[in-house]
Amino acid sequence: MRVLVTGGTRGIGLACCRLFFRMGYEVTALYSSDEAAAEAARRELPEVRFLRADVADEAAVKRVFSELPPLDVLVNNAGIDFFAQVQDMAYSDYARVMDVNMGGTFLVTKYAVPGMLSRGGAIVNVSSIWGVTGGSCESVYSASKGAVIAFTKALAQELAPAVRVNAVAPGAIDTVMNAGYSAQERQEIERRIPLGRFGTPDECAQAVYFLATCRYCTGQVLGVDGGGL
Repeated sequence: MRVLVTGGTRGIGLACCRLFFRMGYEVTALYSSDEAAAEAARRELPEVRFLRADVADEAAVKRVFSELPPLDVLVNNAGIDFFAQVQDMAYSDYARVMDVNMGGTFLVTKYAVPGMLSRGGAIVNVSSIWGVTGGSCESVYSASKGAVIAFTKALAQELAPAVRVNAVAPGAIDTVMNAGYSAQERQEIERRIPLGRFGTPDECAQAVYFLATCRYCTGQVLGVDGGGL
């Protein structure tokens, strides 16, 4: 069984690599530029193949798939954030967030699907709670993750029954993306979470693995958010 995880060198992506490898999968992971994180990931998981490729670059994605055998599971996890009020964002900021979060999901899926159709398989897209509810000062990030959810639901109908397509919508998770909160901000967020704490990347990976292996789930969005924010 083969799985490709995008954004696989840290956070939720690295946790997915760990879990799928532990469950017996042949794991390949993509990363865009952080060589230090990639080297640390290689030391931790020497059996996993880590490849550098920007998911928003079609030529790079096409090159990756020219070298990969067909997949059984695709985890579209790569994503970036941008925290600002909308009037303070340049169009280039908007374009980059959309290109990576939605465009990257589209491109990797486009090149993965032909090899999956004849053998069956599963795609799990990593969205966000903000893709469901919207987040203040993260309007474009929220829009990109909402687009991932719409793409998931439409693709689940398009590819059924051969390929199942689902998404997870993480809430506040202990990752580098959320490391910038002050102690006070973190406490305020935790007060709003019914389970009273940030989630872990491993808990998100468990949800991803469930959707990848549950053969009667498609078109679903599973919140991994401690009960909401």
